[in-house]
Amino acid sequence: MNFEEKSAAYIKMIDEALMRYIPKTQAKYSYICEAMRYSLEAGGKRIRPALVLEFCRLCGGDAEAALPFACAIEYIHTYSLIHDDLPCMDDDDLRRGQPSSHIKFGEANALLAGDALLTLAFGVLSEAENEAAVRRAVKIRPKPRCNAVRGV
Repeated sequence: MNFEEKSAAYIKMIDEALMRYIPKTQAKYSYICEAMRYSLEAGGKRIRPALVLEFCRLCGGDAEAALPFACAIEYIHTYSLIHDDLPCMDDDDLRRGQPSSHIKFGEANALLAGDALLTLAFGVLSEAENEAAVRRAVKIRPKPRCNAVRGV
């Protein structure tokens, strides 16, 4: 598989996983989730999460098991873009040729969407399948337990 094919496969995996983790919420909060999705779907190369998957693979790990880590990186990156565009920061009306999140959803909702993405990143990491999945992703072997006498 050449570089372009591998990148396309990673991006497809990443895009699907990114949307899977966005919470299904009550109507009361759906506007924030919509703003989160809008900013995540705005495009971009997905280079950061693709690098996570490829580095994992190159180190002998399971790229699919590393998806939560790749998604967390992209959530943090997208949060930073939303906040960077806010009027109190760079005050950009456009992001990748589309209205910035604060233009489309209002400043307060954009701020909350960015904050939610940052929080979601850590939530996704903390709920990664389990410690065994993390070990599979990075090929870490558990340390043997020490049989030494305690309290020495």
